[in-house]
Amino acid sequence: MTRGALLRRCYTLFLWVALPVVLARLWWRGRMEPGYRLHVAERFGRYAVQPRKPVIWLHAVSVGETRAAEPLVRLLAARHPEYELLITQMTVAGRDTAEALFGGLATLAYLPYDYPSAVRRFLAHFQPRLGVLMETEIWFNLVQACAEAGVPLMLANARLSEKSARGYAAAAALTRSALQALSAVVSQTLADAQRLERLGARGVEVAGNLKFDVVPPAGATARAAEFRRRYGPRKVFLAASTREGEEEAILDALQRHPLEPALVLIVPRHPQRFTEVAKLFERRRLEFVRRSDELPVPSGCGLVLGDSMGEMAAYYASCDLALIGGSLLPFGAQNLIEACAAGAPLLIGPSTYNFAQATAEAVEYGAALPVADADRAVAEARRLLGDETALKAMSLAGFAFCAAHRGATERTAAICERLLASR
Repeated sequence: MTRGALLRRCYTLFLWVALPVVLARLWWRGRMEPGYRLHVAERFGRYAVQPRKPVIWLHAVSVGETRAAEPLVRLLAARHPEYELLITQMTVAGRDTAEALFGGLATLAYLPYDYPSAVRRFLAHFQPRLGVLMETEIWFNLVQACAEAGVPLMLANARLSEKSARGYAAAAALTRSALQALSAVVSQTLADAQRLERLGARGVEVAGNLKFDVVPPAGATARAAEFRRRYGPRKVFLAASTREGEEEAILDALQRHPLEPALVLIVPRHPQRFTEVAKLFERRRLEFVRRSDELPVPSGCGLVLGDSMGEMAAYYASCDLALIGGSLLPFGAQNLIEACAAGAPLLIGPSTYNFAQATAEAVEYGAALPVADADRAVAEARRLLGDETALKAMSLAGFAFCAAHRGATERTAAICERLLASR
């Protein structure tokens, strides 16, 4: 038995030991998000839906990966109507996003947990002709089961930060055996390719980032115009996709350096935190309006809580300046490409490891400005919101940055078609 196979057995044993915790976590998350208590059988490889055609299967774990997959899904659907598209997720928010984007275009299901029997049932039920894992979804038993079943499996839009690479290197033999069992690995950047190859991947191809090919959803422009009517004539500073602790840091900075008369719009990254952030505002006795209230913002109110899903493109299009969440504290930043595509001038904090190259290039283009912390972000916001010429230049730079990097969808689809033809 190889070292990789032995480590995979230990990994599987750990999964079985953790099963009570897995089930308890599903139940617990279901208290706030009831969707976690639905379709539980799918998480163990049992499905009611039956495929009607040969299947191309694409796995996008959550919201970001699902949105990034949209141009690839639509291109494959248009070019290959002889196949049924199966889109799998792990999170409820990801499945809801897939329903909004692909309802009627694709079959939706949860990917089973990485138990050998569950993934074998999944593969036996759907019998995919091709599997596509988005970004860095390396499930060791799933990869092995696909290899044994003869299902070509591709890692697409792959990205791997130095931090994640160090984590995978801790189980080097297990990671190497999984990467080498993949039929193709397609990375976003050369740096991602080099890190993947150091871990054992072979023949990594660089196609670019699919997120550059995502177009704003239908209705985003109209929704943004409606938001602007509710905001009134003020400038709008958006803190987009904020993570735990960042809202407090931003509010502290705003208390020291108020942005009036600008309106501050804070949109937490995860919907389960909407209530938590609202309570934070209430504890600080801040007057605010919830997006979900569907009300105009009074002229004397300087704060809005963006408590909605699927509207980030409209939020970006409705603001005058945006701060990328996840970058002020060590979360690695959220996707700044969507913001540039909407023409939003950007501020971004020091933690950018999830989008390191994209951030560096956006800064080089002049679409984004790096800031050291929340105080610096608010200070730069005050300066930029008073400089219409600078904001316009940053907006145009964002459009140019995105235009220069499009094309990953065509390149990735060509590799998918090569794998389909090899069967």
